[in-house]
Formats: sequence, C-alpha cells, structure tokens
Amino acid sequence: MAAWVRVLLLFTCLLPGMVESDLRRYKFNVVMRNKSRLCSSKPVVTVNGRFPGPNIYAREDDTLLIKVVNHVNYNISIHWHGIKQLGTGWADGPAYITQCPIQPGQSYVYNFTVNGQRGTFLWHAHILWLRATVHGAIVVLPKPGVPYPFPKPHQEAVFILGEWWKSDVEDVINEAMDLGVAPNVSDAHTINGHPGPISSCVGQGGFDLGVMPGKTYLLRVINAALNEELFFKIAGHKLRVVEIDAAYVKPFDTDTLLIAPGQTTNALLTADLPIGRYQVVASPFMDSPIDIDNRTATATLHYTGTLPSTPAVLTDPPSRNATATATKFAHSLRSLNSAEYPCRVPREVDHHLLFAIGLGLNRCSTCANGYRVVADINNVTFAMPSVSLLNAHFFNIPGVFTDDFPGDPPTPYDYTARRVVNMGTTTGTRLYRVRYNASVQVVLQGTGMIFPENHPIHLHGFNFFAVGKGLGNFDSEKDTRSFNLDDPVERNTIVVPSGGWVAIRFIADNPGVWFLHCHLEVHTSWGLKMAFIVENGKGPNQSLLPPPNDLPKC
Repeated sequence: MAAWVRVLLLFTCLLPGMVESDLRRYKFNVVMRNKSRLCSSKPVVTVNGRFPGPNIYAREDDTLLIKVVNHVNYNISIHWHGIKQLGTGWADGPAYITQCPIQPGQSYVYNFTVNGQRGTFLWHAHILWLRATVHGAIVVLPKPGVPYPFPKPHQEAVFILGEWWKSDVEDVINEAMDLGVAPNVSDAHTINGHPGPISSCVGQGGFDLGVMPGKTYLLRVINAALNEELFFKIAGHKLRVVEIDAAYVKPFDTDTLLIAPGQTTNALLTADLPIGRYQVVASPFMDSPIDIDNRTATATLHYTGTLPSTPAVLTDPPSRNATATATKFAHSLRSLNSAEYPCRVPREVDHHLLFAIGLGLNRCSTCANGYRVVADINNVTFAMPSVSLLNAHFFNIPGVFTDDFPGDPPTPYDYTARRVVNMGTTTGTRLYRVRYNASVQVVLQGTGMIFPENHPIHLHGFNFFAVGKGLGNFDSEKDTRSFNLDDPVERNTIVVPSGGWVAIRFIADNPGVWFLHCHLEVHTSWGLKMAFIVENGKGPNQSLLPPPNDLPKC
C-alpha cells in the first residue's frame, strides 16, 4: 500500500526572560517523496519529505511545542527518545501506551520541557514499523554560557545511521506476522539517508563531510536502524568518545564505535591526517546465527583543499561477529562523575527484579510451520491494548490492564543454555507497579531460547545506571559483589549481551506509565515489551497532570 505522510511539526523553544529574537520556530511539512537516492520509486512516509527527517535544535530547559498533523492513511505517533518527560507523560509518544495514535486527518501538539538534560537524542515514529523512515535528531545544547566538559569543537555534525527496504516496511512485517516467521532483512544500510556509491545507481556518491586541517569536530552519531547494531568507523582517524545517550562519560579514544538501535554517541574527531579524502563506514554487528543485511554503508570525510579526483583512503569495517571489538567498547564506558555532573546511582534498592528476555515458539494452526515466533519477558508476551494505558491508569478505566507483571521468571531454569523448545508463553497486558521515588534494580537476563541474541532494551521516562554486566546466568550472591556503584555508565538504552545479563538501577521519580521494550523492532512486534506504573507522590509537582485537550482518542 502506497502511504504518504504529511505531517506539520511546529515547535517553539521558550525560556523565562527570552526576547522574541530568541524564540526557536520550526515548521515541518511532511510530504510524499520517492527515494530516488536509493534508485527506488517506492514512496515512503517522511517528515517534510526528508529522509532522515529534520533535526530539532534546543537548549537545556527549553520548552518544545510540536504540532503533528497526519495526512496519511496510517495512524502515527512520535516518540522523543531519551527525553524524560518529567510530568509530561502524555507527550512521550508510544502508541497505545501514553497516547492513542494520531489518526489520518488529525493533529496533536506535543508539549514538553527538556528538564535538566542536554546532548544528542533521537525522535522517531512509535507505531508499526514507520520509524524506518520517520526519524531525526534532537540536539539539546547546554544553557547559554555553560561549556562542554571537553574542549570546544570547531563545528558539530550529525550522523544518522539507518536501514532501507526495497519493499514497503509495513508489508514486510505484516507478511512475517501472518506467517509466524522472521521478516525479511533490510536491503541496505544508510548514513544520513545515503547508502554510499552503488554501481546500479549512477550519481549517488553518498554523504560527504568537509573538515579543515587541524580543527576538531564533535560528531553526534545516532543509530536509527530498526533491527541492527552498527559499527561506525572513519579511515585512519581516532574518535574520542565524550557522551553516550545524552550523558557525559570519561573520555576515551577508539577507532570504532558500536551503537545499538536507539542509542546515541558523541565523539570528538581531530582532522590531523594529511589532506585527502577518507572513507566513513557503518557496518552491522550481530553476535548470533541469524541472517542480516551485510551491506556496509559508506560516506566520505574530506579535508579542505583536497582535489576532487583524489581517491578516498579506505578502511576495513569490523567483521559482523567482532565480539571482542564490541566488548572492549562497552567496557570502556564510565560516567564522567564530576562535581558538575555527579553520578547519582542508587545505593539501596526497593525492588529487585529479574527479567528473563528472549524468543520462543507458540503453536499456530495458520502459520507456515505450525508455530509462531514470539518474544517475551518472564514468559509474558505483551498484548497491546486498544486504548492508551496512561489514559486507563489516570481515569481508572477497568479491564485494560492488570498490575501483576511478574518480578521474576515464573519457573527458574538454565536461562542461557541453548534450547529449541516451545515454552508456550502467556499473553497479557500486565504492568509492574512501583511507588513514587522507589529505587528499582532490574537484571535483564538474556536467554538461549531458539538462539541467544543481543537485545537493546530502552526504558521510557528515565535514565538508568548500568551497574553490572556478565555472561551466563546472573548470580545474585556472586555478581552483585562486583557491581560498579561509583561511575557506572548512565543510559536510556542498554544492550543485553548475547548469552549474558546486565543490571540497571533507576529512581522512579516520574509518575505515569512508562514503556520498557527491545529496540529491535522485530522483537517489539513479537511482544518483547512491558510497562511500569509509577504512582503519584505526595509533594508538589509529584503527580501526573491531566491530559491535554487535544490528546488523540482511540
């Protein structure tokens, strides 16, 4: 089905005392566009006819008003990935979780403040598989006069990594769901919407970034791909990592970044090599035995003064199963933990949760092989409701959900042992309830059902600290002794390693209903998701406000 979105996004940044000239006004018109740069005439859903969509720029503590008008046959909603939405859960965006989707011909104004946050974020559609083409960057700068905790770069550049299908992505996932099998993998990777030079697509040279010799640049790298972790590398150059998921880290040097879907990484690049052209690559990492698109996307970094005929210096991307490279990068991440940016990791824990996550098989009489691939947390395959969970919670609408999500697997087993069996998962819309300001520890335990696989898990409404990580089954007696409670990395999306576990902690200081799900879109489609209910507190500004008047209805 050829679907076109026409979305109008209008937002204004407001600060007390700002004069008219300081207001930030954007007007985004979403129009249909053919993807000619990939030599395809297939129409795609876009914002302002652009792929990726426009970048949003703001400053810490700015308020954004973003009006989204839907002119397509698909329902749509937009999620502001990594923005905490303190007190503004109605603006978070996941369809049927915090809002009903915006129906064709309707509109909704997302109204929220970027409280105490700065850095690189991602906005994307949060319904169906539309985020394949409906996504862009959110760059939140520090307050005026507040410097970065690293040398000021000469300029900044955004790199958005993505995937491309020749087929309509909704057809891809719908066919897979009907047959009960895995969907077709993507046909290409992209860097800022370009796959790089393609022999069958004349004139498409790929994205090109010009730099001046001796200058330092801040690269804001975002993985907007649907289903694949991606390596990012620039021929011959070192990258100094300074920020992860909009949280500052202790700087370290590397030649390769690893970024999972939904994650962002800021790195400093100094143009200190001979004048010339240098290849930029984005290539997949998959530490599991499944089919992926192995096409490497390419771009170019060129120094001022380079002759157009100068051939680019090439680089070999890491192999698709370069686990050692991935592990080294992950182990290098530590919170900055400075006086200005302290690491406030919870020392005491009120809720100790163990979430066993993975894949499974359920019997299906209409599916291709008699089974349907499903995904689950603690043996629960999440069933999306027909009305917004936040609306049902706020207005006490009965029958929409239960608050009995299990805090542990119902039947403990050897989680990471390879098992190809039918677990017969249960299906339900079950949430986990916590009181306001409670401290929560979640151990995300990978499993070997069907096969072990990495899972990038995203928590809405909060940042969290990754206090521990390991291979095999989590041992509450042994593994907690090695938890890092001094400078663990702060994130909003964390990768559960293949055949292993990761432990996260956060303070539930944001009342509302908050989604937790795998950011591999195929796993979300299969049901690897759940939600927390955070109750209202008793003090001022500790309660969820009523919904806005234009909140979409189901």
